[in-house]
Amino acid sequence: MQWMIFAAALAMAASTSSQAAPIYKWVDAQGVTHFDAHPPADKEAQQINVQTPQPSSTPSPSATSPSDDAQQRAVDAKVKAQVKVQEAKREESCEGLRNNLAQLQNNPRIREQVGGEIRRLTEENRKTRIEETEKAISEYCR
Repeated sequence: MQWMIFAAALAMAASTSSQAAPIYKWVDAQGVTHFDAHPPADKEAQQINVQTPQPSSTPSPSATSPSDDAQQRAVDAKVKAQVKVQEAKREESCEGLRNNLAQLQNNPRIREQVGGEIRRLTEENRKTRIEETEKAISEYCR
């Protein structure tokens, strides 16, 4: 039994060392550097010792430190505060649009100040403004 384990271990060691073929480096007549498993017949080649790097002992990037978590929570809180402010502004704008729509619909004689003079909206202008306001409410307000 021990003989079989020894033979298996020896076979594994031999197979990994035989897989590591030597690599040769040489420069051709045009000055181009070549790497290959077989050296050229007409040129002198240098054998390169290739070693595989050991796995690093640093923690994986997915592992976060407590300070990273605290920074992420701070960023999340800041973003939530900005969203809340934007929502409040949007709601305020929507309230203004709804008030304007109510004024346009309930008062047929709407006056506006244009260039320092006050003029009355025509019925056509009033209907156009009602349509525009309804469209804005449907797009921006919930």
